[in-house]
Amino acid sequence: MIIQQVLLLLLLWMCLPHPCYAEMLFRRTTDHQPKDSVARVSGSDGKAFHRQKRGWMWNQFFLLEEYTGSDYQYVGKLHSDQDKGDGSLKYILSGDGAGTLFIIDEKTGDIHATRRIDREEKAFYTLRAQAINRRTLRPVEPESEFVIKIHDINDNEPTFPEEIYTASVPEMSVVGTSVVQVTATDADDPSYGNSARVIYSILQGQPYFSVEPETGIIRTALPNMNRENREQYQVVIQAKDMGGQMGGLSGTTTVNITLTDVNDNPPRFPQNTIHLRIPESSPVGTAIGSVKATDADTGKNAEMEYRIIDGDGTDMFDIVTQKDTQEGIITVRKPLDYETRSLYTLKVEAENTHVDPRFYYLGPFKDTSIVKISVEDVDEPPVFSRSSYLFEVHEDIEVGTIIGTVMARDPDSASSPIRFSLDRHTDLDRIFNIHSGNGSIYTSKPLDREISQWHNLSVIASEINNPKDTTRVSVYVRILDVNDNAPQFAIFYDTFVCENARAGQLIQTISAVDKDDPLGGQKFFFSLGAVNPNFTVQDNEDNTARILTRRNGFSRHEINTYFLPVVISDNDYPIQSSTGTLTIRVCTCDNRGNMQSCNAEALLLPAGLSTGALIAILLCIIILLVIVVLFAALKRQRKKEPLILSKEDIRDNIVSYNDEGGGEEDTQAFDIGTLRNPAAIEDKKLRRDIIPETLFIPRRTPSAPDNTDVRDFINQRLKEHDTDPSAPPYDSLATYAYEGNDSVAESLSSLESGTTEGDQNYDYLREWGPRFNKLAEMYGGGESDKDTS
Repeated sequence: MIIQQVLLLLLLWMCLPHPCYAEMLFRRTTDHQPKDSVARVSGSDGKAFHRQKRGWMWNQFFLLEEYTGSDYQYVGKLHSDQDKGDGSLKYILSGDGAGTLFIIDEKTGDIHATRRIDREEKAFYTLRAQAINRRTLRPVEPESEFVIKIHDINDNEPTFPEEIYTASVPEMSVVGTSVVQVTATDADDPSYGNSARVIYSILQGQPYFSVEPETGIIRTALPNMNRENREQYQVVIQAKDMGGQMGGLSGTTTVNITLTDVNDNPPRFPQNTIHLRIPESSPVGTAIGSVKATDADTGKNAEMEYRIIDGDGTDMFDIVTQKDTQEGIITVRKPLDYETRSLYTLKVEAENTHVDPRFYYLGPFKDTSIVKISVEDVDEPPVFSRSSYLFEVHEDIEVGTIIGTVMARDPDSASSPIRFSLDRHTDLDRIFNIHSGNGSIYTSKPLDREISQWHNLSVIASEINNPKDTTRVSVYVRILDVNDNAPQFAIFYDTFVCENARAGQLIQTISAVDKDDPLGGQKFFFSLGAVNPNFTVQDNEDNTARILTRRNGFSRHEINTYFLPVVISDNDYPIQSSTGTLTIRVCTCDNRGNMQSCNAEALLLPAGLSTGALIAILLCIIILLVIVVLFAALKRQRKKEPLILSKEDIRDNIVSYNDEGGGEEDTQAFDIGTLRNPAAIEDKKLRRDIIPETLFIPRRTPSAPDNTDVRDFINQRLKEHDTDPSAPPYDSLATYAYEGNDSVAESLSSLESGTTEGDQNYDYLREWGPRFNKLAEMYGGGESDKDTS
């Protein structure tokens, strides 16, 4: 291959004009030119410029790129007709690459290229040539430009801007459908030979795709290409220069082509018959199951809509299309009943929502399937004959009377017996009861409409074979009114009559109330139980009556209070009546009839002060008294000390009782004589201020002789109590101070005064000093007073 390319280049080089023979000659033009051929131009200074004669004969130089020889490549020769060959002229080269890329022989004018030139870097070079006299350095000819043009060789292969292309085309496209266009570029000279003429061909991808040689457009080459069979294709495209001839350079690229989906496949159910099951107890809206048709297409081309088009359960079930999964969800539309029907048949259709008219011939784009739904039997709870019950009963019925009956049945085919019961949370007072077998509700206590007009009960029905299967129903019992209450005064009347009252004077207007509620409304009649000489009742026939006086003048000194029985009756059946007694006080009044005082205590009442105000004032006074009493009791309780504060408390137990004692007559007080006569101690005396927990037999100790000092006796008793677990928390004997024996003053206590006879002489107290003068005056002064009297 390399040898062929070398031979081709050599042949091409031989056919082209060789640059070594190109030369530029400077020839002198003849002097016999017409005068008008000389252009005269007037300058700014008025002088005329004459165009100089040109002696250059222009020839363009050509140079072959990519020269591989060892010597400098010869470009061409410059020559002036002034050159006599004696070396008096000097050739100078300037411009692009002069002196570096291009050099000139000053004597001969030969131009050479010093290195290999790439046309793709620079296609031509512009230089200027001049011939000067070597001695005078004056130009013998004007300077002139010339061009060195680089001849192209095929040294660049075609290249694609992308290594890998990605394209797509709809499936089922007709042959020749354009997919994508690829374009390769060649850096060689397109105007010189075929080095840049690119031809495209397909190396991989037949027979599915083809490429146009001149344009690089890739087209489909096979009809009915189905994405469902194959979706991805890889096509390799080659671009070759030299018009695709042998020896041309080439480049390749890869094009990944994807077939996009079109709706050319209808939905299909995988099964002709689908079986589903559901319990009969499933509520409305429950999903039974799903059906799904398959579609080989993707995206919106695979979207479908499900519907029920036929069957015996079109009114019992619905189907909803699930968009994300493209499934049809069948749901319950109405309550199911196994005993009514246990099997339903539906005809379900799935149809594409986006159909391409180009592919109607592949349709129809829908499919159907049969769905059979089996209803499973469930042990259902009892069913009442009504959703709720309302019973009305009069309040005067006897206990045990049936007020109504609820009915329930077992909807299952087994038909289990039903047991009824009352929810006692709805009948806390146990006024009603129910027969467990037949559902009859009867009263167990008397009814009273005035206490409760409505009773809201809850009845429970359960199967005997399955007590956990229960149903509830609400039973509303309305108590009808019976005229069983007599009318009474509406309020308490505080009635008075003035002493100066006249006959026929109105002293009170009364009204009545009745707990009953007759249909026609309340109607009361007022009358006196007996003829009264002082007062009379006048019925206003509007459920009120007036109390009038029958005589002139009343005296509270004779009778200060009158009691007037008033009979009140209603008009319902049976007629109820009651007698209310009005208490009428006799009071003194002013000329205007305002009460001033009643009864003998002459209580002065301010004008216009009502009975209610008096009652309020009295209640306030009572409340204040109660508060004062409670405050005094609490204060006294705070001052009162407890019986025993703690085990470490050593205060006198007599002080703790806060009792002064009863003197010698008090047999419950402490016997001080015990200290005088230790032998007189009782065997065991228990304290009265505590409750002994355990009784221990006291340890007997020998009695001390009579002349034993009391201090020794106390110490001995202390030791005994320290070792005795039944001893009180502190020794009460230690609380009494003892002065010792042989006291000059002896005892000032009156404990033994009952044993002495006659009066005692207390004059010796004056001799004890000023501190005892007060005692001496108290005791000594008594005798002097007695004697004086």
